Amino acid sequence: MTRRELAHWARQPVEVLVGLAFPVMLLLMFGHLIGGGRDVEGAYIAFLVPGMLALTMAFGLDATMTAVTQDLGKGVIDRFRSLPMADSAVLVGRSVADLLQSALSLIVMTGVAYAIGWRWNGGSAALLGALGLLLLLRFAMLWLGIHLAMVAGRPQLVQAVQILIWPAGFLSNAFATPASMPGWLGTAVEWNPLSATATSVRELSGLAAGSGSWAAEHAQLLALVWPLLLVAVFFPLAVRRFVRLSH
Repeated sequence: MTRRELAHWARQPVEVLVGLAFPVMLLLMFGHLIGGGRDVEGAYIAFLVPGMLALTMAFGLDATMTAVTQDLGKGVIDRFRSLPMADSAVLVGRSVADLLQSALSLIVMTGVAYAIGWRWNGGSAALLGALGLLLLLRFAMLWLGIHLAMVAGRPQLVQAVQILIWPAGFLSNAFATPASMPGWLGTAVEWNPLSATATSVRELSGLAAGSGSWAAEHAQLLALVWPLLLVAVFFPLAVRRFVRLSH
């Protein structure tokens, strides 16, 4: 199933390139065109890049959701049902292929960030830890997207569901500190799973920690707990719904 999804890359290279280019354009836009995050100490690019790396893990879910709904609509799933495989194999194959593309996106984003002056000041172990947290977040977001895709059922409804995901992505500390926001909004931002990962990557890169709130001081714990909780909830829900659709 994973090889099947990876084979689509060769047949749809433009879609892959667009997926890689979009977060890069956001990084350049916010880093140079808009820039200057509110209440950010030091160079803004050092604050922005970890936030953009975390936000990138929420991008591209529309492609995942569309692919899942298209498979359901084409009837190819009926053929898979006749094969001796686990019910979860189709969904797991999709998630692994998308996770590989996310790893490629992180490599591209990091290269562009270095080109515009960002530097990693943590050690190699911290770098591996940061990549692990980012990919763990992506894995959790993928299962959320897969479940929502099967709830939507049709590619035409994916865009409506995606509209609900984008505000959750931007309601994070990727671009500005929670301290610069109204009290209730800053609290919501601090507890966003993307904010926990972004703060953890900043800390691992050598940047000073955040506002001193519990969520900021325990960002690395939350960066582990949030994705694991999302996977624990949405993986079984997605597989269960897939089994029901299969019958």
